[in-house]
Amino acid sequence: MTLPATKDDTVTPLPFKAAPATIVPLGALRPRPIDIGAVLRAVAQATVPPLVVLAIILTVWQVLCSSPGSSLPPPSQVWTDSYELIVDPFFVYGSQDIGLGLRVLTSLQRVAIGFGLAAVMGVAIGAVIGQSVWMMRGLDPIFQILRTVPPLAWLPISLAAFMDSGPSAIFVIFITSIWPVIINTAVGVRNIPQDYRNVAAVLRLDQREFFFKIMVPAAAPYIFSGLRIGVGLSWLAIVAAEMLTGGVGIGFFIWDAWNSSRLSDIIVALVYIGLVGFVLDRLVGLVGAIVTRGTSAA
Repeated sequence: MTLPATKDDTVTPLPFKAAPATIVPLGALRPRPIDIGAVLRAVAQATVPPLVVLAIILTVWQVLCSSPGSSLPPPSQVWTDSYELIVDPFFVYGSQDIGLGLRVLTSLQRVAIGFGLAAVMGVAIGAVIGQSVWMMRGLDPIFQILRTVPPLAWLPISLAAFMDSGPSAIFVIFITSIWPVIINTAVGVRNIPQDYRNVAAVLRLDQREFFFKIMVPAAAPYIFSGLRIGVGLSWLAIVAAEMLTGGVGIGFFIWDAWNSSRLSDIIVALVYIGLVGFVLDRLVGLVGAIVTRGTSAA
């Protein structure tokens, strides 16, 4: 039985009213001008505090070392004694009489070779070890022991093996910097989510595709953390190795300046070493931030 429709049962549709069109003025599409004030404030916040601290350190240093009986030169004397090394780092007066800039470049060439080999082999070995629980348990204690060996302790072994100072220095860099790369890469591979491995199995990726498309991107934050540690150790190792192997590197310059009692030159060289090490660390960190989209350790 069908009940008759009543007046209350009737649904009257509401009239449709189109939304008014929004007109965007052409001026709103133009790029906003750069806020020069904000840029200057950001630069000031990044540079002023270090400059203030540096000024305080130099002032205290000048006061403490200005007495006649001081064993270290004050900053004013360092500037006077090593003026040419500071203002002209690329002078060449002979095979051994060259500026600190050229000596740093020579050391950086060795670091590039040794650390490059350590980075490639460290990532590959760490990726293999990280996929096996038993290999991780068996090799991790050995790596932890080897990574604590000082760089100079490897030098006699490398000299006996290569019979040449150049390859020996590169080997010292390699053997010193490879351990943090291996360890961090292995830990990163072990921490890859199981969902990623399941996706690789569903897509039937081979080992090469899994390595480049799944493993490396997922473990990249750990890998670049190891690379940052490794590049710092590389720079420390080359300076120590060059003190004993000779040549024209920055390490041999410090040793030669000590034998000649040129303390001001040693201080300037230490500043060069610190600045170059800082730049190397920041470069690896920048590459890591780009590759990992900011998820790597700062």
